[in-house]
Amino acid sequence: MSKDRPAPGDRIKARPSALVQFTSTVLACEAVLVLFVTLVAFGLRDLAYERGPVQSDSAAVVWGVGGGLALLLLVLSRLTRRPAGLVAGTMAQVLVLATGLVVPLATIVNLVFAALWVMALRLGSRVDRERAAYDAAHPETAPNA
Repeated sequence: MSKDRPAPGDRIKARPSALVQFTSTVLACEAVLVLFVTLVAFGLRDLAYERGPVQSDSAAVVWGVGGGLALLLLVLSRLTRRPAGLVAGTMAQVLVLATGLVVPLATIVNLVFAALWVMALRLGSRVDRERAAYDAAHPETAPNA
């Protein structure tokens, strides 16, 4: 047998969904982004300039909101296996974009991550469709889970 073909009776391990991998990665990276934005907001809370329209002088509020959003993104990154997790991840993009109200320069990076989220949804779905079509055309190498 060649390396590419399984031996008769071998169990073929199913590949994880590309959609789940892509969206989960984007959300986990966004959680790190939110922690950095929170750190900047914490450092700028005593300065009168370079701040957005939403301001708080309380360190507890800054870290509570920023840490809560980062934790939410991490939890959502594990829930992308379900359609509701993808919808919640899409709604979380609005919250991430809202961090630009606290640190205006973060809006640029937030928009990049929102674009990555859209690309993860589109390309992940496309890869999964193409994998399914390949598996249907080549049942001898398709996962038999």
